[in-house]
Amino acid sequence: MSPDFAIAGHIRQLKDRGELPMVELTNSHGRAVVCLQGAQVIEYQPNGQAAALWLSNRSGFETGKAIRGGIPICWPWFGGHPQDPALPAHGLARTRRWQVLASGDDGETTSLRLGLSDDDTSRQLWSYRFELQLQITLGRQLSLTLTTRNPNDRPMPISEALHSYFSVSDIDQIRISGLEGCRYRDKLDNLNAHIQHNTLAITGETDRVYLDTDACVCVDDPVAKRQILISKQQSRSTVIWNPGAEKSVSMSDMDDTGYRSMLCVETANALDNSIEIAAGQSHQLNVQIESVPFDKTLQDSHALDNSRSHQ
Repeated sequence: MSPDFAIAGHIRQLKDRGELPMVELTNSHGRAVVCLQGAQVIEYQPNGQAAALWLSNRSGFETGKAIRGGIPICWPWFGGHPQDPALPAHGLARTRRWQVLASGDDGETTSLRLGLSDDDTSRQLWSYRFELQLQITLGRQLSLTLTTRNPNDRPMPISEALHSYFSVSDIDQIRISGLEGCRYRDKLDNLNAHIQHNTLAITGETDRVYLDTDACVCVDDPVAKRQILISKQQSRSTVIWNPGAEKSVSMSDMDDTGYRSMLCVETANALDNSIEIAAGQSHQLNVQIESVPFDKTLQDSHALDNSRSHQ
């Protein structure tokens, strides 16, 4: 990162982790660490709270290899490539070095803007020219906005996700709300469609793409006594993933019991909700993440009840 983008007390380059460069954002609301490979937020900790994001202690931080945890960017395809399974899973953005374009601090929020564009290497994997930017804003919430611009003279089809790994106390105790009534495709059931009738509990390996939903999702963690709220814009899919016990053991970059302390709630446009960006046009995918302690949740609820009683 160029010294021009450093802001005293708010943005600085850290010592490389493994082979990869890191940038830290700090302010009165919390701290975030961004890996310039993949423009991947790998740490987010609100002040006075435990870390909100999960990061595997087996991640190797090697050039060109995906990092297990944080918020990887899946782009321009989500999961396996739809035509060529030999191509890298989840696309090309998460293993490439992004450039720092801008930084800022306005006394309330601290921001970093990163960019990635096509080159000879990317065009060997994907024939389109592209311009990507990721805006990371640290304030009362952590906000990420991924902007895709299509500079081609033809439409550009993509699927995408901000593949957030959240830190939870005990996966058996977690409850997920906000997806009730949604249709989802179950990747463990040949992508067959189902309806989510109640709040979701994780009882084993889970890999679902919830479709046609822009709802806020709440992860209720009673052991940690907090809720993680995930709200989004220009996203029509929400992916819920946990590898479960058996798959976790088979993953070289995750502890055997790693599945117990993580949950992915991914902001996406995938499967039926894949999109096409017209020539010369742009698309933005946005997520806001907020960690709310139970005592704050109760205070807000009581304030709302009192307000209603005086109306």
